[in-house]
Amino acid sequence: MKVLLYTENEKMIGKSGLGKAIKHQMEALKDNNIEYTTDVKDDWDIVHINFYGPKSYLLAKKAKKNGKKVIYHAHSTEEDFRNSFILSNQVAPAFKEWLIKCYSLGDHILTPTPYSKKLLEGYGIKIPITDISNGVDVKFFEKNEKLAKQFRKNFGYTDKDKIIMGVGLYIERKGILDFVELAKRLPQYKFIWFGHSPLAASPSKIKKAVNTKLPNLVFAGYVEPEILKGAYSGCDLYLFPTLEETEGIPIIEACAARIPSLIRDIPVFDDWLIDGVNVYKAKNIDEFEDKIKKILEGKLPNLTDEGYKVAEERDIKKVGIKLINIYKEVLSNGTNKQ
Repeated sequence: MKVLLYTENEKMIGKSGLGKAIKHQMEALKDNNIEYTTDVKDDWDIVHINFYGPKSYLLAKKAKKNGKKVIYHAHSTEEDFRNSFILSNQVAPAFKEWLIKCYSLGDHILTPTPYSKKLLEGYGIKIPITDISNGVDVKFFEKNEKLAKQFRKNFGYTDKDKIIMGVGLYIERKGILDFVELAKRLPQYKFIWFGHSPLAASPSKIKKAVNTKLPNLVFAGYVEPEILKGAYSGCDLYLFPTLEETEGIPIIEACAARIPSLIRDIPVFDDWLIDGVNVYKAKNIDEFEDKIKKILEGKLPNLTDEGYKVAEERDIKKVGIKLINIYKEVLSNGTNKQ
């Protein structure tokens, strides 16, 4: 068995959560001694498509014509496309129709969570859908005191500073507006946001938020994984005010690093992140403000041991085994003729 891992616009998406998911697929296949290629000109038995662009669609069509098996990885939905870039809400219905057209070419669809699987089933897609976490490298993100100290030093923080970190693109859906508002409300704490996307494609309110000048707020942009690992290790709270996700890799990374985490109470997290058990949840900005104070002042129990178990369940080695089983199943079954 040889797998073609195909990713259209890899340079554009390489620094996003999708980019991380693709790297995890490569590592998972290596760990399980499964041969793979990223070159469409190679010989291969099954193509695993990670993007919804026109080149991906044409490749899937050609593969089906030639009797090859196709797995479409549904990282995106109409719901998480909304509130992203300029005009995203206006074109979201057409985007949904395009996704259905693309995903329906697959012999099997993979998607990160039961929540995103339910959304896709609601689109009327009839081919088999399996939810498999995008996974994280738990070993890589384990807490590292040396990198934690280096992080604080590099960003000018003292040992006494209480640091709240966020991770995501510069888009409204990630909760960036609430993150900035909380920094305004809580000047006694330090806020730092990692991640980047072109502001030229962002609405004016996002541009304004990213350009907010506060003594306790930093937008650090994209950083290499080692620096991000140091930030997870060196911060006091991971704050994830996202409004919509298909999974949300950063919260799993935070759990792997044993960092107290506060997330928005949205459906995608219902089945696996439980308020007061492995994370804390808030429904609105006032609840975020209240729980931030209680967590950082030690008025709420530390849940990081239970959070770590969430990451362990989604380690890339376990994800790899599930991927291999899906590949074998698809190769042994007939081809979807759509």
